[in-house]
Amino acid sequence: MVTLNRIYTRTGDAGMTRLATGAEVSKSDARVATYGEVDEANACLGLARLHTAGQPLDAMLARIQNELFDLGADLATPAKPDEAEGSVLRILDSQVARLEAEIDALNAALPPLQSFVLPGGTPAAAALHLARTVARRAERAAVALAASGEPVSAPALRYLNRLSDFLFVAARTANDGGAAEVFWKSGATR
Repeated sequence: MVTLNRIYTRTGDAGMTRLATGAEVSKSDARVATYGEVDEANACLGLARLHTAGQPLDAMLARIQNELFDLGADLATPAKPDEAEGSVLRILDSQVARLEAEIDALNAALPPLQSFVLPGGTPAAAALHLARTVARRAERAAVALAASGEPVSAPALRYLNRLSDFLFVAARTANDGGAAEVFWKSGATR
């Protein structure tokens, strides 16, 4: 359990922060930006959950919010070559597999797509679409971080990729099982 008695420390006033390893880095560091994107996706899920209370989808979103904190810890702790398995909080392949199973279960109850969907419909679906786009941005940031040569765990990258897929299917589910979806009409405003 984490205990936070003091909210401000003034240590970041000069634009620096510390990773979970204790290493001091700029607040503009790509790693800090990446876990900041994950935090933003988590906040979007909190907003979406205002509209999913009491629905089966809400329990999934609550679990994912906790996993996004795990993901933030994973990203805030660059892996070391000699890191002992289980010594650092990391996203696991089993968490990716659970997302995949939930995607498949939710998608099985939805009608096949006949067109691209526009973000919208019910308030829950609109909020989930917003969370989806922020999760995609977090994924792009994590991919860029890895491409720069910084260590990023493969399960963390897979989790972010599946998360946006999950949120797309969750938004369709929140749109009354697809009945309230808003479809793209190609060239309709020409």
